[in-house]
Amino acid sequence: MGNQIGLTPAELALLSLVAEQDRYGYEIEGVIEARGMRNWTEVGFSSIYYLLRKLERKGLVRGEEKPHRGAGKTRVVYSILPEGSRALRSGVHEALANPQPAPPVFLLGLANLPLLERDQVLEDLDRYLTGLDLREQSWLEDRRQLGELPYFVQGMFEYSQALLDAEREWVRTFRARLEEENGEDRSQA
Repeated sequence: MGNQIGLTPAELALLSLVAEQDRYGYEIEGVIEARGMRNWTEVGFSSIYYLLRKLERKGLVRGEEKPHRGAGKTRVVYSILPEGSRALRSGVHEALANPQPAPPVFLLGLANLPLLERDQVLEDLDRYLTGLDLREQSWLEDRRQLGELPYFVQGMFEYSQALLDAEREWVRTFRARLEEENGEDRSQA
């Protein structure tokens, strides 16, 4: 089942939050922060309103000005439309059914290893491993703060942990292989 509308992962994330309940942009930012979604989504605070307006132009959500308590201000509250619900379901099917490629920046680094000295590559991989450890610590703290979770949210954390563990193991194995290398020209490999 394809994603007929062509939603980006960021659009899909915002659409899912609006599908839970009507929300305004700043409230969406709070939910993203509270759930630790920045660990697995690429939704910057500054892009939330841009993406909401884009979803509105696509006919997936409707923004409506509503009064905000105090000072007589209004804010735009977004609600999902029937076409948005269909696009969300389609996007979720697509996300669950189709594996995505590895992060391209890391692969770009690997593709260009022959440009670097072996010792520098080993140092860089050590820094990468440290970064994975820091990401895990942050992620585990987010998990602790959330307390009891529904099964699907628990599944998200378990999946993220499994990916992190596999990535860490791969980097350690690759690093060990480089460390054992006896100075052969890697560019011929």
